[in-house]
Amino acid sequence: MATFYHHHHSNHHHHHHPPNTDLRRLFHRLTIASSLSILCFSLVYFLTGCCESELTENSEIKSPTSEFLVSGSGWPYERNGTSFAKESVTAAGEGALGSEHPELEANSSGKEWTATRRLPQALIIGVKKGGTRALLEFLRLHPDIRALGSEPHFFDRHYARGLDWYRSIMPKALDGQIVMEKTPRYFVTVETPARVHAMSKDVKLIVVVRDPVTRAISDYTQIISKTPNIPAFESLAFKNQTTGQIDSLWSPLWIGLYAQHMERWLAWFPRNQIHLVSGERLISDPAGELGKVQDFLGLQRIVTDKHFYFNKTKGFPCLKKPEGSSKPHCLGKTKGRTHASINPEVIQRLRDFYKPHNQRFYQMAGQDFGWQ
Repeated sequence: MATFYHHHHSNHHHHHHPPNTDLRRLFHRLTIASSLSILCFSLVYFLTGCCESELTENSEIKSPTSEFLVSGSGWPYERNGTSFAKESVTAAGEGALGSEHPELEANSSGKEWTATRRLPQALIIGVKKGGTRALLEFLRLHPDIRALGSEPHFFDRHYARGLDWYRSIMPKALDGQIVMEKTPRYFVTVETPARVHAMSKDVKLIVVVRDPVTRAISDYTQIISKTPNIPAFESLAFKNQTTGQIDSLWSPLWIGLYAQHMERWLAWFPRNQIHLVSGERLISDPAGELGKVQDFLGLQRIVTDKHFYFNKTKGFPCLKKPEGSSKPHCLGKTKGRTHASINPEVIQRLRDFYKPHNQRFYQMAGQDFGWQ
């Protein structure tokens, strides 16, 4: 044993450096290891901190929607107001620095982990009663979409508040994410295309269109629910019931003159920046329509048929698992109402009235939506 030890020991001295260099090397290794572990720890800490803030952000923005879904009562204005107030406060508190000077919020490891408030890169601009709420809720399943829950009506009603205000109400988003909002009235308001173009000439525009006759009846049904003692559909739809002359300026009918509205948008934006979604197909094949919208937005097709199931009583596709919940989710009570019953003769007159307008719209759109 002793000879072995001696032999080993002498060997050691012949082939290796003196012990003090060994110690030095050991010390060196320890220093590297400890600095590496500190680096790893701080990196993990930083990343989890970021994700955490992103998560809280997510829930903060989403809260108005969940409120809306539970009550299902549509968006009462006062709730709209409160959600804006809440948003503006948070914007002033945490986002004000970030939105103006993103480099202040970002640290040395790069800007991609910093969520900032940005102007939207995509807008759902129409049409009322076309299926815009459904489309927005379906799109929100996509991790790269950050959407405002309520309708801000910036370009039609609150334009005087300015782009800084508009930016301040947007949800925070990371670098690769797309910020969007929906206000169906934009499609039909005359001054909106120029205003949107002034914000961004590259913005992507989405319009959900639906058979103008059923859209008008749906619109009228919504009006009844808000003002029950309104005159009959017929008396509002016709200027003169005996001659059968249609009052195309009555809002429910005027909104359905898609070609007219589309023309105004095409004066400001190229056709390939406007994506048309069929409201009918959004119900019969939500995954197919969503696939096309994701392509248009330049996103991976993440929302697919796995996300939907068809609810027979509502007659609508619903989400199997909406974000942050294990329960399936359908749109609120105000969606999928039973339409007011209207004289078939009146409906036929409306179909005849819309026919040339629809044909003109199909030509502009480059697709036939198959409305009778």
